[in-house]
Amino acid sequence: MKTQERSEQQGTETVEDMRAIVRDTYGGPEVLRLARVPRPVVKGGDVLVRVRAAGVDRGVWHMMTGLPYLGRLAFGFRKPRDPVQGLDLAGTVEAVGPGVTQFAVGDAVYGSGRGSYAEYAVSSEAKLAAKPQSLSFEQAAAVPVSAVTALQGLRAGKLREGQKVLVTGASGGVGSYAVQLAKAYGAQVTGVCSTGKVEFVRTLGADHVIDYTREDFADSGPYDLILDIAGNPPIRRLRRALTTTGTAVITGGEGGGKLTGGLHRQLGALALSPFIRQRLTTFLGLVRAAELQELTPLIEDGKVAPALDRTFTLAEAKDALRLLEDGQVSGKLVLTI
Repeated sequence: MKTQERSEQQGTETVEDMRAIVRDTYGGPEVLRLARVPRPVVKGGDVLVRVRAAGVDRGVWHMMTGLPYLGRLAFGFRKPRDPVQGLDLAGTVEAVGPGVTQFAVGDAVYGSGRGSYAEYAVSSEAKLAAKPQSLSFEQAAAVPVSAVTALQGLRAGKLREGQKVLVTGASGGVGSYAVQLAKAYGAQVTGVCSTGKVEFVRTLGADHVIDYTREDFADSGPYDLILDIAGNPPIRRLRRALTTTGTAVITGGEGGGKLTGGLHRQLGALALSPFIRQRLTTFLGLVRAAELQELTPLIEDGKVAPALDRTFTLAEAKDALRLLEDGQVSGKLVLTI
């Protein structure tokens, strides 16, 4: 929609706006609001995506709350640097910058962008891939951040066929993909979750499921690889569940304190690892086209599928983030736009 036209004396300039979910300060879902903001303009290697659906994940929650405080080095210290929320997206290419060579207007894509809780979002071709043809836009939007994080976590753990793998937080966004990916690559997988999500984790293909309210996963090993996504278990418990030369990859850390979140566990694990036979490590998850392209054939072959809990409209983003915050989600939530 055209909302502003400068006078001919100033030169003609048309500014188009769009609907978006924004926040002016950090806080819970109550700080979110639906507003009209200027539509992004592409330049250089930018790709402007007409967003059809956007994923809801913990990364967005951190950006909304500004927690842990350490994250504000990237988000903005006193207030959000970028007012529009959102990372995951799926949609069609609306425009490309002069440096873009991989995509053209009209292409269906999925990946990660800046401010995807909006009708349009800017990304780069380094963070986008062609949308899997077998997926709807809603399903595709549930893939990028969570599935790439799961893939990179298993890769950091040097997953091999035939290994025994434990996934904590197996019912969440990252965990639901980690279970499927580990199975797709030939591992024997045990998932850890709460009582109400046991059957859901079984449907993902887990060979065994542990209800953490009834059983301590540390007594169920030993495992060759643990992908630790949720629960903040002490390092000693992770080590107790590993083989003598096993690997634990720590990527979770919710509720670990306002300053650093769960980062102290990652740092402690890295400091200890050189002095023991077991390998303790972590990684920084980043959505990249290479990983999306690796996921696409697994999706097209039916080996990995997005587990959609439910969808919300853009105006209902506040409700979606509140549900995620309450821990009531199995798999992924998606906004339709």
